[in-house]
Amino acid sequence: MKRKIIEINEELCNGCGNCITGCSEGALQLIDGKAKLVKEQYCDGFGDCIGTCPTGALKIVEREADDFDIEATRQYLLQTEGIEAVRRMDEANARHAEKHQQPAAPQMPPAGGCPGSRMRFKPATETPAAPTATGSDGMPAGHMIASDLGQWPVQLHLVPPQAPFFKNRELVLLSTCSPIASADVHWRFIRGRGVVVACPKLDNTDGYVEKLAAILSDPSIPCVQVVRMEVPCCGGLTRILMAAVEQCGRTDLVAKEVTVSVDGDIVKTEKLN
Repeated sequence: MKRKIIEINEELCNGCGNCITGCSEGALQLIDGKAKLVKEQYCDGFGDCIGTCPTGALKIVEREADDFDIEATRQYLLQTEGIEAVRRMDEANARHAEKHQQPAAPQMPPAGGCPGSRMRFKPATETPAAPTATGSDGMPAGHMIASDLGQWPVQLHLVPPQAPFFKNRELVLLSTCSPIASADVHWRFIRGRGVVVACPKLDNTDGYVEKLAAILSDPSIPCVQVVRMEVPCCGGLTRILMAAVEQCGRTDLVAKEVTVSVDGDIVKTEKLN
């Protein structure tokens, strides 16, 4: 039967991954650096993903397609992302049902993608000013310690591969837990580098190798280092990195691994190639 379903123009898709985050049903994945519909039955046709696309690569069309199967989608999300993802999908479906019962509101033109993933870049020469005032607790007002992060976004699903903050800099691939464990992360690893953050255990890592390879194909990036925890599951991040290094085809790229203990100490640093 004919129904509404997402359509993706791969020529316009830049692989930013915003639509994957915007889709509560998990119907989209990054494959070979492009957003793809993984199964028609997982797409409800409401188009929540469209508002997160900065290039206009997505649109809703009406065509012959398998019916949206909410139970199959629940099982798929439960197996791939867990119960929290199922809860988000159920909340999204409740919103969709409510919209169906209300008169349609006038639609505003797209505002250029999700504000939370809009790209920002602070050149390395810019540093936050030192605080001059103190708060009621006697501590400096505002930022007590200046951040060395010079870019946004940082999550691997969201960063554009050709972002200017990757050029002419080393790249650091941070595990999600290492910035929490180590108090030295900003000055030791983030300062002056491009940054991507990922978790090999809890993230949907489909497309991670392809996206990293696309970033690392830039010859102006001289070195990449993965900063991982000493726990076994974090080794998956190193494997993702090395697969990306191989896929990018560069022989001049230096790859390193830094291992952080659960106490926050640097326990090992080694060259990977």
